[in-house]
Amino acid sequence: MGNNKEITNVSKATIGRLPAYLRYLKEKELAGERTISSTAIAEDLKLNAVQVRKDLAEISTVAGKPKLGFEIADLIADINRFLGYDNVTDAVLVGAGGLGHALVGYGGFKNYGLNIVAAFDVSPDLIGKTIKGVPIFAASEITRLVRRLNVLIGIIAVPKAAAQEVADALTAGGVRAIWNFASAHLNLPDDIAVKNEDMAASLAILSKRLAEILYNEK
Repeated sequence: MGNNKEITNVSKATIGRLPAYLRYLKEKELAGERTISSTAIAEDLKLNAVQVRKDLAEISTVAGKPKLGFEIADLIADINRFLGYDNVTDAVLVGAGGLGHALVGYGGFKNYGLNIVAAFDVSPDLIGKTIKGVPIFAASEITRLVRRLNVLIGIIAVPKAAAQEVADALTAGGVRAIWNFASAHLNLPDDIAVKNEDMAASLAILSKRLAEILYNEK
């Protein structure tokens, strides 16, 4: 089984590939398979086999057996442990509009160690209602409730102009990590982890890739 390696010793690129490995391995496990080779993983995920072996070695001490490969259950357990998915973390979401509603309604987060326990908004039409059982509170209650619930992760899905104020309210309540879907740069202390989801940048990359594919088909 795994050796709980320090996350700081693993590259961001490797960490970014781990969820894809996890989804793939769970699919194989559900299909009844017990072992898998790094070559098979690489081919199915269109990755380099050497990179796959290196990634797995970074987060697991599970040794692949010649001709048999890796024990899928052991790899799944090691990735879950490394990423903290085996220890569900509570989170709150601010902004219960279209995007926020979709995020709260996505039940798959619990499979990746995230449990949204409350949402916040400024709209009187939303406050007091629920999304998939998650209650929506007034945004003015963010700091107080986050502190009371002892939540460490905050998700921001508000307009750009409100993002910094929301981030400040979350950190004042004790949040230590922010998943930011607002198209705004957040000024926060160095001890607050921030992951920005830039949808415009992602669309630009997708559009560029599409243009390349169409050009090569001419």
